[in-house]
Amino acid sequence: MRTTTSSRGMPRPSATTRAAPRDLTQGPIPRTLAAFALPVLGANVLQSLNGSVNAIWIGNLLGEAALTATSNANLVLFLLLGSVFGMAMAATILVGQAVGARDIARAKCVVGTGTTFFLALSTLVAIAGGVLTPFILHALGTPAAAFDFGVQYLRVIFIAVPVMNAFAFTMAVLRGAGDARTPFLFMAVSVGLDIALNPLLIRGVGPVPPMGIAGSAMSTLVAQVASLGLLLVLLHRRHHPLLPGRHELRHYRPRPALLRAIVVKGVPMGLQMIVISAAALALMGLVNGFGVETAAAYGVAAQLWTYVQMPALAIGAAVSSMAAQNIGANRWDRVGRIAGTGVAFNLALTGLLAALLYVADRLVLGLFLPAGSPAIAIAVHINDVACWSFVLFGITIVLFGVVRAAGAVMPPLLVLVVSLLLVRVPFAWLMRERWGADAIWWSFPLAAAMSAALAFAYYRLGRWRQAGLVREEPATGTAADTGVSAPSMDSEPLYEAAEPAPARATP
Repeated sequence: MRTTTSSRGMPRPSATTRAAPRDLTQGPIPRTLAAFALPVLGANVLQSLNGSVNAIWIGNLLGEAALTATSNANLVLFLLLGSVFGMAMAATILVGQAVGARDIARAKCVVGTGTTFFLALSTLVAIAGGVLTPFILHALGTPAAAFDFGVQYLRVIFIAVPVMNAFAFTMAVLRGAGDARTPFLFMAVSVGLDIALNPLLIRGVGPVPPMGIAGSAMSTLVAQVASLGLLLVLLHRRHHPLLPGRHELRHYRPRPALLRAIVVKGVPMGLQMIVISAAALALMGLVNGFGVETAAAYGVAAQLWTYVQMPALAIGAAVSSMAAQNIGANRWDRVGRIAGTGVAFNLALTGLLAALLYVADRLVLGLFLPAGSPAIAIAVHINDVACWSFVLFGITIVLFGVVRAAGAVMPPLLVLVVSLLLVRVPFAWLMRERWGADAIWWSFPLAAAMSAALAFAYYRLGRWRQAGLVREEPATGTAADTGVSAPSMDSEPLYEAAEPAPARATP
């Protein structure tokens, strides 16, 4: 038996090929989408659970001041991860399109370029963040009682940033190659280690001295290092085709075209996270003006909405990976069906969760608030008005996933700016004198309807199919026609084509 390669570098089936990217361009769309989305949903749930459990450990073992410090530090971390999220998503789509085109050489160049870029950027962020930690916390207005806690916690978190980004990038690449199960399993490993190590490192165990709040951050660092190391070992043992080997170190040399695509297309996707955060902060300021009971009720309702949104986020990620591969394979007939299936799944799953929360909201909200608290009735009213809006917003997320897979990243950003910053926040602010706090709650369905309508209009009428991610083709062969980019050339090849593996004699 021998190993051969196609002209595009895609390994053909053989006894020596132990792993291959999953082909999302074949098979029934609903079953494939469900099988891909479920592990992504599980990973999202695990991440939320990790944050909740760690907050419980810190609050119970170190008190409210330490918990306040982590809340401030996590705002910084969210902004950092939000910007990196966009560039990791761009790399995911690039990998998906290359895999769909059966172009493993290009996919390896994306992996190599992305790895070098993320490690270099993350190292600079870690060094600058460690030095500037006190200034950052001062700028956030961190209370004096929590300031020292914040410095200890955030400095360790900054040390962890390169590993966290490398772990996130590796999982994004695997999803782009059609593998959502492996990232889920290693996310479970990371979360399990983090949760288990938190109390041990905070209080000390055996020869390890008590580390206080720094121990909580250290548990995150250790968990991420261990999980990333185990994941890379597994990929190496499987001979994963997207992992450049020791004889392919040239792939780690950044390619200007790919680097430009990752940054130029990734930054708008990262800005989407910042727009969502800015709208949430603006609404929180309006909510605080109605008193502590209203603020507490809104905070609890928002906690539950996080879980209501998870199916749409998972489906959106799955749709994006599937659409990217099919666009790379020029299977536009399947792209439309992927979008329709994703929207249908969102309506079913998000609608089911919203209905369950609507029926049982008083019972569930009562778990977070003292019995007889006036905030319970307020939270029930907030939920009754706003929870259905996430069904509409889920449609937006799914359609965004499809158009981003083709390289269209600015229109989704503009849709969010219009619906959140130009509709939701101004409506809540202008109508609060007439409607009171209800103006804030009704701003959710209004903005969701606006974003869904604009997203649908762009999906049907926009030119996203011609957006393109990279407008280069290799100098060593004819580029696959993806239908989304016009060929042009830099002065250097985009990548070196993979050389066929030497034939082995068949026994």
